[in-house]
Amino acid sequence: MKDKMNKIIEIIHRKHSIDVSKYNKTFLLNSLQHRIDETHCTSTEEYIYLMENNSKEAKLFIDVLHVNYSEFFRNPLTFSVLERIILPSIIMKKRNAGQKEIRIWSAACAAGQEVYSLAILMEELKNNHPKKIKYRIFATDQSESQINIARSGQFEAVDVKNVSMKRASEWFLKQGDSYVVKPVLKENIVFSVFDLFNKHLSSPPESIFGEFDLVICSNLLFYYNQENREIILDKANNCLAGDGLLVTGETEREIFMNYNYKEVYPQSAIFKKNTFEIVSKK
Repeated sequence: MKDKMNKIIEIIHRKHSIDVSKYNKTFLLNSLQHRIDETHCTSTEEYIYLMENNSKEAKLFIDVLHVNYSEFFRNPLTFSVLERIILPSIIMKKRNAGQKEIRIWSAACAAGQEVYSLAILMEELKNNHPKKIKYRIFATDQSESQINIARSGQFEAVDVKNVSMKRASEWFLKQGDSYVVKPVLKENIVFSVFDLFNKHLSSPPESIFGEFDLVICSNLLFYYNQENREIILDKANNCLAGDGLLVTGETEREIFMNYNYKEVYPQSAIFKKNTFEIVSKK
């Protein structure tokens, strides 16, 4: 199977100049089986023949790898800790240091649910705080189509199932069967396409200098192999402010712990910046 997977990787690189070997092997094999089932091929050999002779199939395989699933307030504990502990603490530190802006980077924002969840928390903190709070959220994804969806801020009813009725009525406009985020939620969000594996950029160009108080890279690392996980971790860690925090998915906590990140609150999936160089676990 290894040789067959390598053949598929070679075909995709030859046809589209895209290296999919950076993905986790199990994820690649699951994606392969998905395309075999979808194309009704009876074997991997038959699927490889199809990919060689069908100009669209390699692109369809690449599309399967671009996982775009997200939810509003996806991990309730994480968002509760952000709302009640982390973000108020950042606000206080900024005030005491005479700094004006909270800077957040959502590094793989997909259709924007995570970003708007963060914006809701920040707007509520603003509204409940006696002094003005400034913030910017830099929302990036490698997929231009996903960024366009996120920028539109339009969601189906099923997408907002994790949003309380109070928040849904306060922060969304109902348009037919859709929910559209109110313009105020977009005012402090900067959407852009960004490749986390770009060797020339350490953070989104729109952010200018990084120095993020929070970097969110939830439900991302487990799709990649170890070498490329380390590239993402290095990039996210290095663009954090001195006391910045990394937020991941609850299923990826162990990955961060293996690289000596310290969780700030048990089971929260929120980690302190790693002050040590990431050493490969090979």
